[in-house]
Amino acid sequence: MHLHFDCFSGISGDMTLGALVDVGLSPRALRQGLKALPLTGYRLKVSKVHRGPIHATKVDVLIPKIAEKRRSWPQIRRLLTASRLPPNVKKQALTVFERLATSEGTVHGQDPATVSFHEVGAIDALVDIVGGLLGCHELGVKTFSATPVNVGSGTIDSAHGLLPVPGPAVAELAKGHPIYSQGPAMELTTPTGMALLTTLTQTFAPLPLVVPGAVGYGAGTAHPPDWPNVLRVFLGTPDLTPSSGGEGVDADQVIQLETNIDDMNPQLYEAVMERLFERGALDVSLTPTIMKRNRPGIIMTVLAHPEQAGLLTELLFRETTTLGVRSRLVNRTTLSRSMQTIRLPQGRVRVKTVRVGNTVKFRPEFQDCQAIAKKTGLPVQEIIEQVMQAVSERGRRS
Repeated sequence: MHLHFDCFSGISGDMTLGALVDVGLSPRALRQGLKALPLTGYRLKVSKVHRGPIHATKVDVLIPKIAEKRRSWPQIRRLLTASRLPPNVKKQALTVFERLATSEGTVHGQDPATVSFHEVGAIDALVDIVGGLLGCHELGVKTFSATPVNVGSGTIDSAHGLLPVPGPAVAELAKGHPIYSQGPAMELTTPTGMALLTTLTQTFAPLPLVVPGAVGYGAGTAHPPDWPNVLRVFLGTPDLTPSSGGEGVDADQVIQLETNIDDMNPQLYEAVMERLFERGALDVSLTPTIMKRNRPGIIMTVLAHPEQAGLLTELLFRETTTLGVRSRLVNRTTLSRSMQTIRLPQGRVRVKTVRVGNTVKFRPEFQDCQAIAKKTGLPVQEIIEQVMQAVSERGRRS
């Protein structure tokens, strides 16, 4: 499933929860899923409200009066790590909070490890963030996209005093993403909402080619006159028709990240590529190009599952000299494949088996062949030929 965020009135944690419930997430499933989080002292209230002419769902995290204390980012990290959340939800939640802590630390000149959240704010953020990620997990969402984000305007009162809109943390989180200001003079996008959004997607564009199955509206707390303060989401199936290829062919969507580099030591590319693959990249390629002022450069292209886009983009910013990364969802058509293992006297080699109609193709894993060649001193091509002969003999016996 694909989820598209229409952020014409910004985004916040409670708006995200409301939109997901409105689009089909069961409140009971949400409450049950949140029990995996070792957290108490709150309850969820789900209600139907109007924001202007739009009927929307409002989800409130109700927290009774509690002792004045704060939770640090390391404490929250330990809480999330100890939770029984699904692995992908736990990983995403850790990323969202790391983004929040890093942005707050940057704004206030602190080490992210020393950033802390007031207890009420920590509980609210934990429920909003984990609840939003659990909701996407429950709905089976695999890919995400969003419109540019309306951040609002004016000023807001905060624990740090009067601040401009967007607040400094939102402005920090928005780096590299399209934002704008429109509508009433108020805060429309919160740090929690922006951290959630930028973790889930790096694709900011108008509604992509998708077949909507449901449309939901999540209400914000503010109810300004003559302005529908809601987050709209489209839940549907990506239209992969142009990429369909019949039996034995799979179609899906991946994110393509791309950046042009003309000022980096070429020796660093190998290390960057290794780290990209370690973080979940499906493929990484380097293409020579000529850039402005006739400088020779490199186009680095990364393919990945959409949920990995945030981590991989951060890695590109951290590990290369680039100042910008382009991203877009692309349709991908792949041949169905399976893996078998061939035992040679010198060792084992994995062989990829690909079917194209009535034709079967075999691809020995080169690294396995290379390892045996290094161990035995035989040419790599000779190892490959031995593998193909063994595959042929196995086929005749079966």
